[in-house]
Amino acid sequence: MTFLQHMPALPFVLPAFTACLLLVLRGRLGLQRILSVASTLVLFGITLSLALFSARGGFTVYAMGDWPSHLGIVFVVDRLSALMLVLTAGVAVASLLQAVQGWDARGAHFHPLFHFQLMGLNGAFLTGDLFNLFVCFELMLIASYCLLQHGGGAARLRAGIHYVVLNLIGSCLFLIAVSLLYRVAGTLNMADLGMALAAAPPEHGPWIKAGALLLLVVFLLKGAAAPLYLWLPGAYGAASAPVAALFSVLTKVGAYAVLRVGLVVFGETAAAVTWQSLVPILAGVSLIVSALGAFSAATLTQLSAWLALGSSATLLLGIGLATEGTISGGLFYLLGSTLGIAAMFLLGDVLKNARGDAGDTLSRAPRMHGAGRIGALYLVVAVSVAGMPPLAGFLGKLLLLKGAGPVPWIWAVVLVTSLINLVALARAGTRLFWSTADEPGDGEPDAASAWRLSPVLLIVAAVIALTIAAGPVDRHVRAAAADARYPSAYAHGVLGERFVAVPKREVAP
Repeated sequence: MTFLQHMPALPFVLPAFTACLLLVLRGRLGLQRILSVASTLVLFGITLSLALFSARGGFTVYAMGDWPSHLGIVFVVDRLSALMLVLTAGVAVASLLQAVQGWDARGAHFHPLFHFQLMGLNGAFLTGDLFNLFVCFELMLIASYCLLQHGGGAARLRAGIHYVVLNLIGSCLFLIAVSLLYRVAGTLNMADLGMALAAAPPEHGPWIKAGALLLLVVFLLKGAAAPLYLWLPGAYGAASAPVAALFSVLTKVGAYAVLRVGLVVFGETAAAVTWQSLVPILAGVSLIVSALGAFSAATLTQLSAWLALGSSATLLLGIGLATEGTISGGLFYLLGSTLGIAAMFLLGDVLKNARGDAGDTLSRAPRMHGAGRIGALYLVVAVSVAGMPPLAGFLGKLLLLKGAGPVPWIWAVVLVTSLINLVALARAGTRLFWSTADEPGDGEPDAASAWRLSPVLLIVAAVIALTIAAGPVDRHVRAAAADARYPSAYAHGVLGERFVAVPKREVAP
């Protein structure tokens, strides 16, 4: 096989190799920083190449060890997985540039853990096997818990305990669900599993439904959907800024799993009806909860954490409604909102340095250095997160509502929560940049320097580029949504000649 044929495995293998090499360089922070940043930039280039390949209709199945897909480990690159890989790598680059400004020196093993986290994220987006999805979830859990504790402190320890206990419960439920489905189908390859479950005899229905509901609970826990969202505000609020920025992708893994597993594995079973009846309601409740949380936030970091919950809920709403229009709208909004929320976490760190003792609290404070530059960046980021014109987030919400059709409660929830979020963001901006005292503050004079703001500037540039390229991006997410909604091409690509088409079922949206 040529090097290009191995590229689908590189987003998983490269972070693993880098993390191991960084462990060897323990105690040599300068070399760790160079290697870590270089590896992440290479990773971004690889994921971008895979995305461009998939945008032209490319579909790649990489079989580890050249085992048959139904027996071995397979990675699958299509439009959807490539989109998530590029988003993850882009956020990782900005987060790492923030970390090397000093956060990585506040505890041991930051850089190896960062790349183990990337390994888990990329593996979850790539894998075509349900058990390996569980393995990647566990890898993410271990790395994210250690990253959450980076820098120490009682608040991080308290939030970390809640986070890890809830996710360990989710891991147990995941294993039980996997066992139930393996009992029925004798396979855990997603495409093979979907074909087997669709042809399963009626007496296996209860086992399939039990496994499906357990998996839904696990994925909604990962996606922080109501009522399983309580871990997110504390964990994201306590994490360091670079870690919280990377965590803005973490909840999207749960939403991605709902989309991928829900349609590939259960799309032709009765369990799909249960998923599609529960997910939109829970997503709507999550949107309301996140908006109220954002409105009551006392710091920019808390506001960002609640908005991260709302971003995941919006994607889940589009997925749960299960039409091409709603899925593509959710994916489009996902791009702008995830980038914007990552930038808000990083801006919170900038404000803590610029405002001194006032930190990022949404209260009156002395003047800070570089308020104009920081405020301009905040304006762009806030518009992107709120989903307001002229930035791309507005188009994402518009596509979602258009795809949902004339369903009053969906329009009401999306529009009302968007208004509440807009008010919360406007109030935060007013208190941070307009309601200031006349005397100068005690913040760092160089807190708003080009180097300090470079991670946020990169994300803002990406948001603007996303807006300028809205047409091509829209075509890509529409194609990705169509592939996800009708996954027969996915199953045929994975299974090859073993694929057997099953009769289509009409599943109520």
